[in-house]
Amino acid sequence: MLTGDENIIALEFIVQYRIKEPMQYLFQVRNPDDTLKAASEAAIREVIGKNRIDEALTTGKAKMQEDTHVLLQDIVDSYKVGIQVVAVQLQDVNPPAQVIAAFKDVASAREDKEKLINQAHGYQSDLIPKAKGEAAKDINQAQGYAQARISRAAGEAERFLKTLAEYRNAKDVIRKRIYIETMEQILPEADLIIMEGKAGQNTLPFLPIRREGQEKKEAVQGTVER
Repeated sequence: MLTGDENIIALEFIVQYRIKEPMQYLFQVRNPDDTLKAASEAAIREVIGKNRIDEALTTGKAKMQEDTHVLLQDIVDSYKVGIQVVAVQLQDVNPPAQVIAAFKDVASAREDKEKLINQAHGYQSDLIPKAKGEAAKDINQAQGYAQARISRAAGEAERFLKTLAEYRNAKDVIRKRIYIETMEQILPEADLIIMEGKAGQNTLPFLPIRREGQEKKEAVQGTVER
């Protein structure tokens, strides 16, 4: 039989029926069983011709059986055969033997395609939430850093204004305090050589060239003998 997507399939099916009108069954048609067989083949061919081969081989069988049942009942009723169709069941549905191997290859390729698509969807479902989580984390960190910088700047500005007010009232005291605080920050990081007496008269202070990779400049006081 030819399917709706122009593929060929070979199938076997059975029709279960009972006689509902004995008079029609005996006298209306010459051979009611042959009539039922011909009507069944016509009905199944019409239904197969409206469906794709994938539906006939897989998930569409139940619907095809029901459609054939309804159509067959309409046909036998129009002929007044006196038969009640109980059920139509598809027994064996396959591609023709000459092309079944090629058809299996096509089916396997489709299964591989669906597998890869599902894997891609799974990867997408796993990656997108992670990316959104990382983005939200970065945004929160940036917002926290910005808030910290703002708070720090505001604190430093407030401290500066307070120091300025104190400086205006006692310039010498505040100047000396700032000098001492600055020295407390600088001196612990400096390399110092303390020389006593006249030993320091023959020395020359110098600043060394910054070495590659050194992250900050260091003021170093050395001695060079003249």
